[in-house]
Amino acid sequence: MVRPPVPGAFVPGDTMPHRMDPRVKLVVLLVSTLASFCASAPWGMLVVCAGLAAALVASRTSPATVLLGLRPAAVVLAISVLSNAIVLVGQPGVSLEGLTRSAVVVARIALVVGFALVFSSTTAPPAIADGIAALMAPLRRVGVPVGALAMSASVALRFIPLTVEEADRIRCAQRARGARLDEGGPVRRLKGWAQVLVPLIVGLFRRADELAQAMTDRCYTGEQTDMMGSLSPRDVIVLLGCVAWAVTAILL
Repeated sequence: MVRPPVPGAFVPGDTMPHRMDPRVKLVVLLVSTLASFCASAPWGMLVVCAGLAAALVASRTSPATVLLGLRPAAVVLAISVLSNAIVLVGQPGVSLEGLTRSAVVVARIALVVGFALVFSSTTAPPAIADGIAALMAPLRRVGVPVGALAMSASVALRFIPLTVEEADRIRCAQRARGARLDEGGPVRRLKGWAQVLVPLIVGLFRRADELAQAMTDRCYTGEQTDMMGSLSPRDVIVLLGCVAWAVTAILL
């Protein structure tokens, strides 16, 4: 059985976002995040939404992927909306102002998640590590271990799909042994999922030990050579266009 890809996992392709320099994509992601949270007027939010729609089309990312990316935080977002909408002090009822305010916050979070998913699905983990190391290169002068930080980010990104696959494998194995993970009350379900979390954590620690031993055997010191050259004219144009788009969204 073919499993659906993990939301945000790198998907090889030949689109324009795939061909962009990872340094440019990191800066664009930061600018998009600022625009998502700093755009206060409705027209500014519409401009940000239009930018996300253009990014999804350019990278051939389905909007359903954004919804899947929001699913882990759906409970927290729903509680946030209800806590701002329901008034219990004074005259109980539903506050339209609070509901609107919380809906705007949820929309901003969805925009940021969408931009992050487009970035992660079009950028390979080694390229992300190289981009982070290149942007943080000036910090080497003050003693910051840039290479180690970039490698840690790359390893963390690689472990995300591995963790999901390992959890799915352990869950299927426990169900084959007769475990009922989705039956009973909340307490019983939590106890049932302990049969998945314990071997999952043990397996992740085992993988981490194997990775550390492999890096030690290869005499890894935490530093890496910067193999990235100068930006191409196309990347510069895209970067300037995205900055202009973000500034327009904020100023509106």
